[in-house]
Amino acid sequence: MLAAWVAICLQPMALYILLSGLDDLLLDLTWLRRRMRPPRPEPPEGSQRSIALMIPCWHEQDVIASMIEHNRAAIRYPNYGVFAGAYRNDAATQNAIRKVASRDEKVHLALVPHDGPTVKADCLNWIYQGILEYEAQAGRRFDLIVLHDAEDLIHPEEFSTIDRYAAEYDMIQVPVLPLPTPWRELTHGVYCDDFAESQGKDLETRQELGGFLPGCGVGTGWRREALEDLARLNSNRLFSPDHLTEDYDNGLRLHALGYRQILVPLRQANGSWRATREYFPRGWRAAVRQRSRWVTGGALQTWEKWGWRGNWARRYFFWRDRKGLWGNPVSLVCNLVLLYGLLSWASSRAAGYRWPLGDQVRADPRMHFLLWMNFGLLVERTCVRMVSVARFYGWTFALGVPLRMLWGNLLNFAATRKALWTYWRARWRGEPLVWVKTAHSYPTREGLHEYRRQLEEILVTSGHIEPQALQDALARKPDSARLGDFLVAEGLLSSQELSEAMSLQQGLPCVSVQPEDVSPGVARLLPRDFARAWKVLPFRIDSGTIDVASPDPPGEQLQAELRQYTRLEIRFHLVTGEQFEELASRLL
Repeated sequence: MLAAWVAICLQPMALYILLSGLDDLLLDLTWLRRRMRPPRPEPPEGSQRSIALMIPCWHEQDVIASMIEHNRAAIRYPNYGVFAGAYRNDAATQNAIRKVASRDEKVHLALVPHDGPTVKADCLNWIYQGILEYEAQAGRRFDLIVLHDAEDLIHPEEFSTIDRYAAEYDMIQVPVLPLPTPWRELTHGVYCDDFAESQGKDLETRQELGGFLPGCGVGTGWRREALEDLARLNSNRLFSPDHLTEDYDNGLRLHALGYRQILVPLRQANGSWRATREYFPRGWRAAVRQRSRWVTGGALQTWEKWGWRGNWARRYFFWRDRKGLWGNPVSLVCNLVLLYGLLSWASSRAAGYRWPLGDQVRADPRMHFLLWMNFGLLVERTCVRMVSVARFYGWTFALGVPLRMLWGNLLNFAATRKALWTYWRARWRGEPLVWVKTAHSYPTREGLHEYRRQLEEILVTSGHIEPQALQDALARKPDSARLGDFLVAEGLLSSQELSEAMSLQQGLPCVSVQPEDVSPGVARLLPRDFARAWKVLPFRIDSGTIDVASPDPPGEQLQAELRQYTRLEIRFHLVTGEQFEELASRLL
């Protein structure tokens, strides 16, 4: 009896899966055709337009300082300012931003004058008001607006890339790729698979077919004029404050107004993919929470606001963006049917009788044909996804794609169910939808190594040494000598200039500490021999933080060793070698 009911359900499911599979095949074939053409040349060097970086925050006190300091050290672009927004009732995040701003003139706190959380778009609108206030006081104007989140690793070439493309385009999306994690982390692996395919294939193909470019939420740059045009049509607000996915909404509205959009092609620059990198949720609940926001904003709110209006390309991509609302539950049912089929086949073989479901399928030639068609499309879909993933994460990781596809079906079903419940409950109660935030993590200092600029580059661009003098010094430098120490010993660089360059490279503050300003009790919190051997000296305790001075950037081992002596948050500050010796001789 159960086999008969399953067979009845199979036909409509198989028809829908065939339609959805042919839809995916169309994009895959368009992508293959595009891959056969030579890549588009990069635009010429830009004019270094001024850029305002917006970072919306809600309870980001654990990561925002590290994010700003690292990216300030990594970005190879001089003409920009950082505006981090925090709500009135989020004092911890405000304090973290203020600490960075107090030692970096490019960093500014934009205060949201009401309690949070609201939606991310509302926070961004208030950050923009902070930018306007700064412009009025400083007498300058930013030409481009760039959006990032508090967990992002910004590629060193991102701002210069956005500047180049801004000569021709009004919205520039730099690709986004999750940082790699071990294969056993299935949830984060689903993000790796999804973004490898969407950023390396789907969004380019979408533009090829004339569709609008939905923003990715981070790494998006806009020409100021385009955003201001949106504001004039939206009660003087850049972003719709009632929309959970303001990136999707803005991309759609800009396309409807005729503004030009582009996804920057994924290419390598200086040994790394030119993309925003970050950790996405690595746990089930956090992933469901984040994906439910994507479903709510990108599918439900957009459907409510836009319906199916537009030309054929817009309607087609509305279908693709919304089909998860019914496709995700269908995928879960298909997984259950597949599990039932395998178990019933195995039990039939073990008991030595005929397989009832197999007999039902073979009795209907049309069903038999449908299932074989769907199987072929599934193989094609899986192969394309594996190729997309292998491009960025390698073939070993790509071999796990089939397993993660099943896990992703469960994840997306749970997110869709949560989105529908949250959306209709809010509509029933007349409540606003609020920021569905996920906890963020930031890579360790060692994990950020490949994104740092070389010390040689910083020394030259900062004007501390001439390029030819640096090349001559590199030719003379012994292999065992550190470059900075060698340049100081040769008289080509002062200790203060070296400390400033290392500060910029490492994203650590460079300070001048006077012995008379340091309490002897604080300086001797660490054993004397330890402080001498590791060249570290505590000089201040403030609000649960211990400030430590050192002439060298801290490594993982030093930080682990320090944890044996204090439970306070440790913040490293760079001082010159001479100043450290003076502090040590006077205080230790």
